[in-house]
Amino acid sequence: MFMRTTKTQQAQNHRLLIRTAVDLMTQHGFDDTTMKQIARTAGLGDATIYKYFPTKEKLVLAYFEQAIGDALTRMGKTKGLASFGLQERMQLLMDCVLDELLADREFVALAYQLVGRLPLSLLSDALPGKAALRTAYAEMLEAAEASGELAPCGFKGSLAGLLADSVYAVISHWLRDSSDQFANTTQLVDMGLGVLVLALRSGLIDKLLELGGFVLRSQLTRLLQDGNGLTGLMQLARQGLHNATTAKPKAQA
Repeated sequence: MFMRTTKTQQAQNHRLLIRTAVDLMTQHGFDDTTMKQIARTAGLGDATIYKYFPTKEKLVLAYFEQAIGDALTRMGKTKGLASFGLQERMQLLMDCVLDELLADREFVALAYQLVGRLPLSLLSDALPGKAALRTAYAEMLEAAEASGELAPCGFKGSLAGLLADSVYAVISHWLRDSSDQFANTTQLVDMGLGVLVLALRSGLIDKLLELGGFVLRSQLTRLLQDGNGLTGLMQLARQGLHNATTAKPKAQA
């Protein structure tokens, strides 16, 4: 008698196929790993894998979708999250994403070539996990406004999309980071978020997005991909914004 696969079994098979593909592709490479090999190693029928993933490329993209979903779930379970400020929440999200990818870093480096082969792909709405990331960032901005941490921002949707794009740009930098415990990436993210929050508090981001959201978005993505000299630039920008937001008006003569 034909037995229908339950949703729980489907979810388990979905994860099993991704895990198996990660292990095989890490060992043999993307081109030398076949769909049949993945299915058989996972203990599933040759045709079954195609019910979940029509191509190897789709399987690779599903890995990132799953990793980002798991990172957001982990973030949501963080104790005391409700008391976190905007910068702390954004930092936590990025930390959770990189923690999810860390064990599979060799595979991520291999798979990332498929995801980010073209620079413009970093700005695509089709990026795996981007919709979930954009929603998470939009909720963070809403919470910061509701708490009075930030003044009302008229471009939360555009900014949330920019932040979602920047996650993939940070991953690209992280994959090339050879510093101890990825200290350079940590510093880059910390500086970048510090500048962003100061700019939001000053109203600068709102004005820049109004003037040219796409240009700002593409330039930030390019800078985060490169990373060379960006930390110093972030330090200068943070200091300048801090001075601008804390400076007292000069006394009139």
